[in-house]
Amino acid sequence: MPVAEKLPRLAVLIDADNASFKIADGLFEEIATLGEASVRRIYGDFSNARSKGWAELLSKHAIVPQQQFAHTTGKNASDITLVIDAMDLMHSGRFDGFCLVSSDSDFTRLASRIREEGLEVYGFGEQKTPESFRHACKRFIYIENLLPVSSDSKSDRKADTKSLQSPSAAAPLIRKAIEQIDPDGGWVGLGGVGTQLANLAPDFDPRSYGFKKLSDLARKAGAFDVDQPKEGGLMIRLKPKSRKSAGS
Repeated sequence: MPVAEKLPRLAVLIDADNASFKIADGLFEEIATLGEASVRRIYGDFSNARSKGWAELLSKHAIVPQQQFAHTTGKNASDITLVIDAMDLMHSGRFDGFCLVSSDSDFTRLASRIREEGLEVYGFGEQKTPESFRHACKRFIYIENLLPVSSDSKSDRKADTKSLQSPSAAAPLIRKAIEQIDPDGGWVGLGGVGTQLANLAPDFDPRSYGFKKLSDLARKAGAFDVDQPKEGGLMIRLKPKSRKSAGS
């Protein structure tokens, strides 16, 4: 009987003051593709009406609340408590990675410190999240891409998110990834391009351009040929016309 592959153990730490409760379902669905959410903690002042939405979802997602009363205005104790807990969990040696859910640049150094220990860091935040925090993570997922879409909530989502970027806006980054793998512009594996894109831009996500799959985005971007050989995975290359214009 084959042994099931062990999923990475992840610690999920949520900054309730900088993350909307509306992403809860999508957040944990996304995290399930990365590993096992062994620890689930959320930090905030749950006596505040602002955090009421999260309070109602704690049981559903088995999230453990860390109550921090706002004794003074300005910076609250939630950030400090989250950082202390992250350090304790990191030094326990029980985890393979962390999911930091916040749009606050104050967690940039925390993400960098965790990665220095050889652990993975996945960030989740709004598109307004400062570049420093986004690039400190191995991957950064925009929470706008995790909001539910239904016939009843389309208007809500439109109000909560920025408009999607056009597929052509992704072309320069995809081109750079291909050229770094094969400077001659030949066929390369799409999977390798996806890995290289993550290295170039931790926040790259086809969903930000309106597509679930990189292959669909590449086809729509207009500058690439995508082919499916009889054997093996999808292949991609710059269209001949695009290679000429890029070299001119």
